[in-house]
Amino acid sequence: MAEREVPDRVVVAERLAAEAGFKKSCIPEVGRLLRLAAAAKPGGVVAESGTGSGVGTAWLHSGLGAGARLVTVERDEELARRAAGVFADDDRVSVLTGDWRLLEGHAPFDVFFCDGGGKRDAPERVVELLAPGGILVLDDFTPSADWPPRFEGEVDELRLFYLTHPALDATEVLTTPSSSAVVAARRV
Repeated sequence: MAEREVPDRVVVAERLAAEAGFKKSCIPEVGRLLRLAAAAKPGGVVAESGTGSGVGTAWLHSGLGAGARLVTVERDEELARRAAGVFADDDRVSVLTGDWRLLEGHAPFDVFFCDGGGKRDAPERVVELLAPGGILVLDDFTPSADWPPRFEGEVDELRLFYLTHPALDATEVLTTPSSSAVVAARRV
């Protein structure tokens, strides 16, 4: 697949998002990062909190190895149903409906795209769900040139938590001029 080519399932999930009026889907710049993370763990357990209509899920799926599993959870029943339809033909993918904590039964994760629940309300638990060497991707941050990082004039405690956590090697990656992601690996 060429780097700029958008996977077919991403196109389908984006259409479903538009039909549902869902405007919080994963952007292509983050999607390509997700594809890379999933591809780096070809036999791994890949997870996503916050499925939405399945756009991020589709990007993760595009890098999924033959021996990998992908589990994602969405609390909105209709969005979860729509997303599940995108992956109905692939038994490596499970779309769960409910609270993000449903993922705990599938941990530890080799890749965890924490885009919904957990990121803010239970960050320590998010880190605990990673396997040693597991990759964590957190998006929707606003870039900060300051240290410690700031958001709206205040120290961004959430971003600082992930960037300085003793169990993680983490960095912030600019995804667009106005957005960034925190990417981390759990120390072995």
